[in-house]
Amino acid sequence: MTLPSEINFTHQLNWRYACKAFDPNQKLTPEQWAILAESLHLSPSSYGLQPWKFWVVQNTELRRELRMASWNQGQVEDCSHFVVFTTLKTLSEDYVNHYMQRIADVRNVELSTLEGYRQAIMGGLVNGDRSHTIQHWAQRQSYIAMGSLLTTAAYLQVDTCPLEGISAPEYDRILGLETSDYTTIAAVALGFRSANDKYQHAPKVRFDINDIIEYR
Repeated sequence: MTLPSEINFTHQLNWRYACKAFDPNQKLTPEQWAILAESLHLSPSSYGLQPWKFWVVQNTELRRELRMASWNQGQVEDCSHFVVFTTLKTLSEDYVNHYMQRIADVRNVELSTLEGYRQAIMGGLVNGDRSHTIQHWAQRQSYIAMGSLLTTAAYLQVDTCPLEGISAPEYDRILGLETSDYTTIAAVALGFRSANDKYQHAPKVRFDINDIIEYR
C-alpha cells in the first residue's frame, strides 16, 4: 500500500473516476476502511449537527436486494464496501439537546453556556422558516460527507462509485428504515477497479478551469 504522503494529490483526483466494474476478489484492508470511516465521522456539517447516518451493508442477501433497487448496477454486489447515505427526516428539539450535551461533554463546558447557540439552532432550523425544508437541508449536509469520502478514497487509491440511480423508498424498505428517523438519499460503492473496466482509461472530461472559477 502506498502511503498518502507519497501520493501527488492532484494526480489522485485525476486518477479517480466513477468505477463501473469492481474486482469482487479485492477487498479493503481494515486500516483502509478505518481511515475512510473517519472521513465520514469527521465530515463538516452546518452547525456541526451531523444530520446523517451511514449504513455499511455487508450482508450478501441485502446487497442482492439493493442491487435490484439500483437499476441492477453490479457495483452494489461486487464492491468491497457499500455505504448507504441516509439523513434525518425531521430535526427535533430532542436531537438538538442531545447535540448540545455532546458538546458539553467533549469540550468539558457547562451546558448552560451553550444556551445561546441552542436557541440559534432552534430558531433557525427547528422553529423557523427553514424547518419546512429541513430534509433538503439535511441532504445537502450529507453530500458534503460524500465528498469527503470520495476525496479520501482517491487519496488512498481506493476506487469509488457514487450512486444516485437508486430507489430510495425501496432502500428504506430493504434496510428497515421506513419507521426510523432516517431516509435514504444515495450510496457509495468502494473497492478496487476491475482490469476489464474500460472507463478507467477514458480521459476525464471537465470544463476549462477558467469557465468555472472567476475572481472578482
